[in-house]
Amino acid sequence: MDDNLRDIVLGVLAAGITTSLGWFGRTYLWRRRLRRKQRFFGLPEHSECLLVVGRKAATGEGAVSRDDVFALLELSALIKDCGANAQVLSHENARQGFGERTEFCVGGPASNRRTAAHLHSLLPGVRIDTTPEPGPDQASFTIGGERYRMERGSVEYVLLARLTAGEGSHPVFVFCGQRAVTNQAAARHLARHHVRLARRYGTDGDFCLLLKVVNSQAYGPDVVELVADVTQAATTAPSAPVPPPARRQHRARSRTEG
Repeated sequence: MDDNLRDIVLGVLAAGITTSLGWFGRTYLWRRRLRRKQRFFGLPEHSECLLVVGRKAATGEGAVSRDDVFALLELSALIKDCGANAQVLSHENARQGFGERTEFCVGGPASNRRTAAHLHSLLPGVRIDTTPEPGPDQASFTIGGERYRMERGSVEYVLLARLTAGEGSHPVFVFCGQRAVTNQAAARHLARHHVRLARRYGTDGDFCLLLKVVNSQAYGPDVVELVADVTQAATTAPSAPVPPPARRQHRARSRTEG
């Protein structure tokens, strides 16, 4: 064989081997990232999950806020990437436990009874003002003694939580915001940062993050800041109130007189 022809053949073989190794390497890394993503969301291929959405405030039965629909679209893309299937349910029809299937629950307790149940069972340290009357504390969050008030269109807060409970190992993701636009902001934050969250908390770790949506009237759901990791305070039930001193003194005086 001519030396030039041999060099060409060897070059082609080397290029083919290099290309094959590169393809196998990229495929391995892609599959590894996919498996990690599936574990974090509790969504193995061909699995089923729930998308639970609340009603739009001050509207008829079954109406869903446009921003909540956008949040569902953000989550649907994540679910599709994992190769899983989603069932969309109104909060009134989601009457089942948690843990058997991954659940994404969108909306605050005033519009989504499922969220209210999750706050009571899984996030007992969170208090949300659900009174419909306008006022400075409307929709405010109280977590660990700190109160977070909403300034409509300027500063608004949302909780993004991943929680595991029940008999199964599938997580519940809660997107509980002061307005519908903040629910979409939390869903987008999860879609953009799930890799970083999985590194920090593990693929099976629980967390509850308080996010701040800045100037939504101008930027929509795009400008989001992390306020704090409130996992400890949110998952810890507040201690029972201590009787006031005057009441204790009255009891002591009654026992003395007796």
